[in-house]
Amino acid sequence: MIELIDKTFIFLSCLLIYLLDAGSSYSVVPVIVSITLSSLNSYFDKRILRIVFITGYIFLCLLYPIFLMFIPLMCYDVFVEKEQLIALLILIPCLSHLHYLSDKNMYVVFILMAVCYLLKYRTNSLNKIKKQYMMLRDTAKERSILLEKKNNELMEKQDYEINMATLNERNRIAMEIHDNVGHLLSRCLLQLGALMTINKDETFKESLSSIKDTLSQAMDSIRSSVHNLHEESINLESQIYSIVNSFDFCPVSLDYDITENVEKGLKYCFISIVKEALSNIIKHSNATEASVTLREHPALYQLIIQDNGKVTGYNIDDGIGLNNISERVRKYNGNMHINIENGFKIFISIPKKEGKVN
Repeated sequence: MIELIDKTFIFLSCLLIYLLDAGSSYSVVPVIVSITLSSLNSYFDKRILRIVFITGYIFLCLLYPIFLMFIPLMCYDVFVEKEQLIALLILIPCLSHLHYLSDKNMYVVFILMAVCYLLKYRTNSLNKIKKQYMMLRDTAKERSILLEKKNNELMEKQDYEINMATLNERNRIAMEIHDNVGHLLSRCLLQLGALMTINKDETFKESLSSIKDTLSQAMDSIRSSVHNLHEESINLESQIYSIVNSFDFCPVSLDYDITENVEKGLKYCFISIVKEALSNIIKHSNATEASVTLREHPALYQLIIQDNGKVTGYNIDDGIGLNNISERVRKYNGNMHINIENGFKIFISIPKKEGKVN
């Protein structure tokens, strides 16, 4: 846009000088040729075209000095560029036709050429600044996106570490209760049983029996609490990752995408299925690679286990492992589909709302 304004100003200035000098005997040919070549330069913006056009225009100036009046417009495209030295060739027709240009017009043409150089220099400087600004803006935007991504990753990692620390602490508390309080209560119950056996006083026996019942209830309550704590401390992602990481028959890739806490029974279901499926790969497959995909969808969980081994003589009824997997899936009202094209693939989907044992 700036170049268009510059060229418009230069063209009008050259046209005014040309009309004043030529009077009523002016020709439209220099006007048409100069504005056409200048427009083509702006449209294509090719170095080779600029060189060809300016060289051709200089040749026209040598043949027809009337074209000298629009030489500033043609110089604008080659000033402050790699081919700006070509502009020195303009001196040849200018010196050759000094007699054609009056002293006044000659000075005006050279002044316009100087103005062209300054305008071109200013425009190039503005374009460079604009380009640098765009680069800085894009770089800043990229860094902002990268920092936001890194921040999200750090937050996810922090949440994961907090969750793992919480689960580990729950597991530690469960073990502490089981090893200390549970053992003490068990010993108390044994001692009470011994006292009830050797004591013959019925009244005292009834008191001991009441204490024993209370301690038994306390023991059952502790066992239930320890069991719940231990179940909640199981992290499905870490368990699946551990199974996959310890599988050394062939490389296994894991794609885990579950965000919410899965019900404890379903955790064991997924863990058992993955173990069974990987075990079947070792026993029955010649696979060189496998993959485990566990994803969460709005209405269901999806588990896909596949390998690239060759399948021969497949029969689901003959496989105890596959029957076990099918039975586990059926308990959670899920569906299992097996595909033996291009390897062995188990596709399992278990609904969320109906994911309860019958």
